[in-house]
Amino acid sequence: MAGTPWSVVTVTYNSADTLRRCWGGAKPYEWIVVDNNSADDSAAVAEELGARVIRLPENVGFAKANNVGVRQAGEYVLFANPDLEVQPAGFAAMQRHLDVHGGLVAPQLLATDGTPQPNGRGFPYATAKLGNRKIWPLSRMHANYRVVANPGDAVYVAWVMGAAVAARTADFVAMGGWNERFFLYYEDHELGLRAWRHDMPVVLLGDVRWTHHWARATNSFQWSRAHTLELQSARTFFGLFPEFVVGLPTAARRNPQAARLIGTSVPTQRGAAEPLPTSTRPAGAS
Repeated sequence: MAGTPWSVVTVTYNSADTLRRCWGGAKPYEWIVVDNNSADDSAAVAEELGARVIRLPENVGFAKANNVGVRQAGEYVLFANPDLEVQPAGFAAMQRHLDVHGGLVAPQLLATDGTPQPNGRGFPYATAKLGNRKIWPLSRMHANYRVVANPGDAVYVAWVMGAAVAARTADFVAMGGWNERFFLYYEDHELGLRAWRHDMPVVLLGDVRWTHHWARATNSFQWSRAHTLELQSARTFFGLFPEFVVGLPTAARRNPQAARLIGTSVPTQRGAAEPLPTSTRPAGAS
């Protein structure tokens, strides 16, 4: 959409019904849909709803398709799943945050019934991942792994769910985009930790609250291709970040800025004595 600084990138795969449910109404942003060779009419439905559609000849996965979309994005980019209800009023708050703090920012997601979803997360230890599946006593050990931001608050987190995450496009490209070693799952874990290592903080913004009709394919204990993909991605992730297998002291040493900040609130303004990290300076800043 001409004149808007925001582009929203959505990756679709057999998502036609979900698009019809979630993406009606006016869109004061550019909507770029990258279709992973859907067998249904996802691409046509997206076009009817106002998207500029990029049709891929095969299913290249979530990360690679998002990277195709971000190459067409404007000054700011939001990656948004098909099952997300984007409310235009939230863009101004995210833009203000990014202009002050840089990095990655995400809205606080809400379930269909309006209850907050913990889309912010702490360090992704292997034991925390198991605890997140309510396996006791790991669930008790990692009770602070799942993070929710209240209205009026913004919280540093280790990573945010890839269903909704925003950045200044130039910063996102400079840090390397999505890691295409991941076909599906764990790419958001890796993205958040890599952002921290580029001095780009990851923040959950409590004042922006959007509904996410989350239907995760691996919530069931019945084995499926989704479980296979998740296991493959877990291997890749823990190969890249072995400190999250071996324990807290190593993880804190290798991720010192994240270890210091995650779980704390973001200051309203960056302090005068705290320089803006090089990787998050606005274009043209010295």
